Amino acid sequence: MSIPAIDLMTTLRSGHSTSPRLTWYGPDSERVELSGRVLDNWVAKTSNLLQDELDAEPGMRLGLALPAHWKSVIWALAAWQLGMETVLDGGDADYLVTDRPDSSGRHDAVIAVALPALAMRWPGELPAGSIDYASEVRSHGDVFMAHTDPSASVCAIRAHDGQQHLHEGLLTGFAAPHEDGVRLLVAAADGLEAALSNSLGAWSSGGSVLLAHPDVELTDKLLAAERIHGK
Repeated sequence: MSIPAIDLMTTLRSGHSTSPRLTWYGPDSERVELSGRVLDNWVAKTSNLLQDELDAEPGMRLGLALPAHWKSVIWALAAWQLGMETVLDGGDADYLVTDRPDSSGRHDAVIAVALPALAMRWPGELPAGSIDYASEVRSHGDVFMAHTDPSASVCAIRAHDGQQHLHEGLLTGFAAPHEDGVRLLVAAADGLEAALSNSLGAWSSGGSVLLAHPDVELTDKLLAAERIHGK
């Protein structure tokens, strides 16, 4: 039996393969639109980087020291597809994914994520031992096949209120409920946990997400163009 995150990715790449599932509005007029197929492609490549290059396995912990951003969502989905636990509060983790890498040596691997959409590599020097996500991820396969079957009964994420959500309850306990087919506006200012919870809820109900950086002015024209009704 597969875990819900794997079933979700299967649905996104098949049932919504060409429709927008995640749209990002960022600083400097940045707009990124990912269809179900492209979203799955990014997640598969990232899962393969974790599994094949970093030897990540189900049950291991992945620290996400990133703001709410489309690449943060990719990393969370990739970890969950592997059966890993995502850590959002800076707690102990086997791996750290961050846009501010250092050389503290606290983790098995530090993955540096350049946030600009067009970044092909990390801008500048990286601390020794850090992995450049932008330059490494493209060499990995577009299809993910797990080496080890993940368990649905281990932790997928601990919410900031301390509640532990297992993989089996990721879409029924952690995901925020939303109406079928919703086109959901998600404010990045509300934080990564809220972005993940709302995105999972929208996708599991056949909907799509618009994730907006705090600096983006959400004009009536923009919202109408993106089919967002109300804020």
